[in-house]
Parts: sequence; C-alpha cells; structure tokens
Amino acid sequence: MTNMPPQWERGTTSRQAHVGLPPGTVEEEHGREGFYGPASHLYRLHAPTGWTGVEGPAVHRAYDTGALPPTDDALWPTLIVGNDQVAIGVQRIETGRPEFLRDADGDLCWFVHQGTGTLRTEYGPLAYAPGDYLVVPRGTTFRFEPAAPTHLLGIEAIRSRYQLPDRGLLGRHALFDPAVVEVPEPEAIDEEGEFVVVVKRDGHDTRITYPFHPCDVVGWKGDLAPMRLPVDAIRPVVSPRYHLPPSAHTTWVADGFVVCTFAPRPMETDPEALRLPFFHRNVDYDEVIFYHRGQFFSRAGIGEGFVTFHPTGLHHGPQPQARERDAEAAAGNGSAPRMADEVAVMVDARQPLHPGPEAASMEVDAYVASWVEGTAPRP
Repeated sequence: MTNMPPQWERGTTSRQAHVGLPPGTVEEEHGREGFYGPASHLYRLHAPTGWTGVEGPAVHRAYDTGALPPTDDALWPTLIVGNDQVAIGVQRIETGRPEFLRDADGDLCWFVHQGTGTLRTEYGPLAYAPGDYLVVPRGTTFRFEPAAPTHLLGIEAIRSRYQLPDRGLLGRHALFDPAVVEVPEPEAIDEEGEFVVVVKRDGHDTRITYPFHPCDVVGWKGDLAPMRLPVDAIRPVVSPRYHLPPSAHTTWVADGFVVCTFAPRPMETDPEALRLPFFHRNVDYDEVIFYHRGQFFSRAGIGEGFVTFHPTGLHHGPQPQARERDAEAAAGNGSAPRMADEVAVMVDARQPLHPGPEAASMEVDAYVASWVEGTAPRP
C-alpha cells in the first residue's frame, strides 16, 4: 500500500485535477517520473505555450518522414532522434534487399505505417500490414520481404529488451490480452546458394556468408520469439470523467524508455472534465510521437507519417487550433460521446534524445510557432 503524499493547496485551484478548472484558467501539470511521481497543478491565466519565440536546442521539432525517399539502398533505419538507450528512425523499402539482418545491439520494434508483406525470420514468417507492431528480439536473423512498398518506424532498444508493462490493478489482460500476440510457425527453407547475413554490433556491420538458407529451422520452443501485435487489437483504457495521462497507453517497456499507443477511443463526456491533454513540461522524459492515421486530438496541421519531438523543459500541450476544434465539436455534439479517432505511437525516453545527421532533411519549418495564436502549423 502506498502512503498518501502531502497535498498542499494555495490560491485558486480545482479540487480534482483535470476537472472543473477555475473560470479563465488553464491547467498545467508539473510532475515527475512520467506522471507517476510527485506532481503539482498550476492554474494559469495564460497557456504556457503562448510564447512569441523559442531559440536553442530544446526547441520543439517536427519531421515529415514521407520526405525520405523510398530506397532499397539502406540496410538499417535512418535515425531521427536517439541516445545510448534508444534509436528512433524510419525506413522506406520498395522491393527489399537480398541480405538478412541480425541486430546484436538490441531488440527492434517496428511499426508498419504503410505496406504489406512478410517479415521473414529464422523462427518462421510473420505477415504484416499497416498498423502492426513487429518486435524482433536481439540477435534474431530476419529480412523484410515486401509485397508492396513499405514505410516503417523503427525503435531500437539498445542493449535492452522489450517487455509488457505491469498493468497493476487493471489485470494482465487489460489493453490487450497476451493471447492476441502472434508468434511465427516454423517454415524451414532447405535451399543451397550464397546467403548473406549482416550483423550489426556496436553500430558496425559484419557480413557472414552461408552456403544454405539461414531460415532452416524446423521447430522451436521457449519464451523468446519475434512477435506481431496489430494496433486494432489494443483496447485502450478510458474514463468518461477524468482525462488519463499518456502513461495509461503504455504498450512496451524497455530500459530507459517506454512505447505508448494512442488508439481510437471515446473521449470524456463529463462536461467539467478536460478532453484535451493538460499542459506539461516533460520534466523527466523527452517525448517523440509518430502519427500513423486519423486526426490527432491535440494537434492541428500534422500529417500522417509525421514525427514530433518535444524535449524536456519546454512546455507543450494542445495547440490553439486543436483547442478551438475541440470546443466547436463539444458545442455541436452536446453531451454525446465523441471519439479520438487516431493511431499514433509515442516514445518517452529518460535520457536526452538528439537528432540524427539526416533528420534535418525531413524537418518541418517553424513547428514550434504552431502554438502561437493565429499562426497556422506548417505541414
């Protein structure tokens, strides 16, 4: 049992966080440990994102990954942002390469944005389609075999592994039943020839050549294997009377970061409850979001396949256009339930993230200005 922490209250506040804000105020959560730790709520007269300019390395950034041309030249994803624990990149494959890959640096989590095909692994094949998570354990031999051009978000857990989060009082079947996770059936290929496996270790590639097909496994058993989780199998936790923080949508955990999934879900119906995210300043985690489909409920002017990067220290929350859109929808629908019709992948990293050398070619101009009243975002 956790002891109740002290709760100080000064000035004009709401009795319940995220509900019944004092008229004329906006709420900001100043919290630690990614919404799990100590926190206070500040009730402000102005949105803390109402700046007229931001300069320096902590500026919010956005990237259009569709600007990366499709190619079969790259073996590994193009880095957008990363650190010593996680590398977040994008890869656009046309027909695929002949080599097989093996990442000896960490687990790989792929999210399929576009395309269909087969993830060929030594454990067996996994068919993939848009909206699929594909988790490839460290040291697994694999290859993408696209049936259609494929656009992937890649999240590498460096020297770590992916696990399911502890769902606490919700129980182990909340969000998704582990039984919906698909693992491969063996499909041994007995074929002679010249087959190359590229092993990435400490960021450098080593090529191994075999006279037989590397996917020659006739059977396997154990609790380590490639996995497929379709996003449509995720059943988000929701509350009609309280806006839940992003941590409620945690899908995968690894050392130094978490992966969360924003999936379609009903929005709050209590007229006093916040429906859009509360303002916060990411004290302990850098935040990256990949937008897969739909209309992201706290953003305007962000297209499918975009990535946003919100470093620690600088406030963020709903943009003015999103707040206006939410107010108009609420006025038009009364108390009827509304849906957050979106699919997005969020990565929260404990250590500071840094843009990769090729990220600038995908960057969206003046994204940080999209919080300025009357300034349209620039997709």
